[in-house]
Amino acid sequence: MRFAFDAEQLEFRDAARNLLDKECPASAVRAAWSNDTGRVPGLWDRLVEMGLFELDEVDSILVLEETGRACVPEPVVEAWALGRTDATLATDATPFALYADSVGVIAVQDDEQFVRGSVGEQHQSVDGSRRLFEVHAVGDVVDGDPAVVGERATLAAAAQLVGLAQQMLDMSVAYVGQREQFGKPVGSFQVVKHHLADAALRLEFARPCVHRAAWVLANDPAQTDVAVSLAKAQASEAALLTARKALQVHGAIGYTVEYDLHMWMKRAWALAAAWGDAAWHRTRVKQALLKGTTNA
Repeated sequence: MRFAFDAEQLEFRDAARNLLDKECPASAVRAAWSNDTGRVPGLWDRLVEMGLFELDEVDSILVLEETGRACVPEPVVEAWALGRTDATLATDATPFALYADSVGVIAVQDDEQFVRGSVGEQHQSVDGSRRLFEVHAVGDVVDGDPAVVGERATLAAAAQLVGLAQQMLDMSVAYVGQREQFGKPVGSFQVVKHHLADAALRLEFARPCVHRAAWVLANDPAQTDVAVSLAKAQASEAALLTARKALQVHGAIGYTVEYDLHMWMKRAWALAAAWGDAAWHRTRVKQALLKGTTNA
């Protein structure tokens, strides 16, 4: 079977990219590190107008990647996982709620259901635009199955990690094509090519895993655990490797907060750990495969 996105899905991705290039440039992400909310004023309404939160997994996966590529400082993962535009999310596995002080509803896992939550103490993140809060279950039941919502959130995080990795790779290719040593662009040196090729190869393995997981979530729920965990593990490792290679080829400037790369790297570090890190998801894949072998 040949899996490919149709023209309408690709056009939706392109429209999202154009919107984010205009409404969420690096300067807007940088401003979110120090403003009152950690978010980009007006951006959320534009994302909602696009209809991202009304689509199924396959139709929205490319746009979720674009929100990673643009390093969007909004509760995209949480709201998309819940299928509503006014909410953020906290689960047993991911207990801190993102932007809990600036959303209408905080959905907090309480055993096998979600209930409304209240905002508690703020916690610092390596990514200054990720405003994380303790939350407490206090209110009425909120629609949503924690198991399903958790898988959707994990998939969305994986998609954003792919987008982050792609942007860090693009930034690195552009940089080494301009910077010169010994009268030549550093991108012409074999060792630099190898660093970037390693990152590109890992990303090319991760992306189809994420796309497949989106299809499985939409069409074959029985295979969700393996598909989603494989996607998150691969995407996390691809983003972390790309961040490391990007830092290596940029050299000293890559360490500075004045240069934009650090915002993408820190978002990748945060998301790679959120919703289960690569080691946790690889263990889940292993357990599922062993269980399948035993049942056979």
